[in-house]
Amino acid sequence: MALERAQKRDNRRVRIRRKIRGNDQRPRLSVFRSLHHTYAQVISDESGQTLVAASTQSTDLRDALKSKRNVAAAQVVGKAIADRCREKGISEVIFDRNGFLYHGRIKALAEAAREAGLKF
Repeated sequence: MALERAQKRDNRRVRIRRKIRGNDQRPRLSVFRSLHHTYAQVISDESGQTLVAASTQSTDLRDALKSKRNVAAAQVVGKAIADRCREKGISEVIFDRNGFLYHGRIKALAEAAREAGLKF
């Protein structure tokens, strides 16, 4: 019996989360993409808090984007998350692709964050 696409992603997500854990010195950059939007948040698993977040639904990013569901929008979110991390004093993170393949919007977000100065 074949698993559905969402179940396969959940299995990958669980497998990844077993191996990575964010702390206060090096929090976890979690990425999620839906059909319409791209989301990124930096989480400290020690304290259980979201330190920084950015998405294509953010009011400051929403107006600047022509389309919210393409690679260019993911690059804008990646740059924004890196800038917000710098403001909070976060320079290094652990990348959590959340079960998604490292391709397309996920890859664009990660590369844009790296180019903006965030270390993985």
